[in-house]
Amino acid sequence: MSAEHHDYSEHDVQREVTDLQAKSATAARIFDLRRIIGGLFVLYGIIITIAGINPSDSSLDKSEGININLWTGLGMLALGIFFLTWLKLKPAAPVRVDEEEGDGS
Repeated sequence: MSAEHHDYSEHDVQREVTDLQAKSATAARIFDLRRIIGGLFVLYGIIITIAGINPSDSSLDKSEGININLWTGLGMLALGIFFLTWLKLKPAAPVRVDEEEGDGS
């Protein structure tokens, strides 16, 4: 039984593997959970903080005088900024593939 090679050289195969590894590493960085969680917390924190800047008297009465939207929004902003700072200071490690996978032993 002989295997068909479809005129692929070892260089072509190696180049294709390198391209796929680069795409995989890029996808891992883009979909890092810290980026998603941090971005959502910042977005919702901004919205809730804006809602809490000028509260109505009825909402303050419901929360016993505490501007809950303002404090929750600021807390969400702080948490979102923490996640995004963590992502910036310690990015995801690149994916490493062992070279021994293709040696056939």
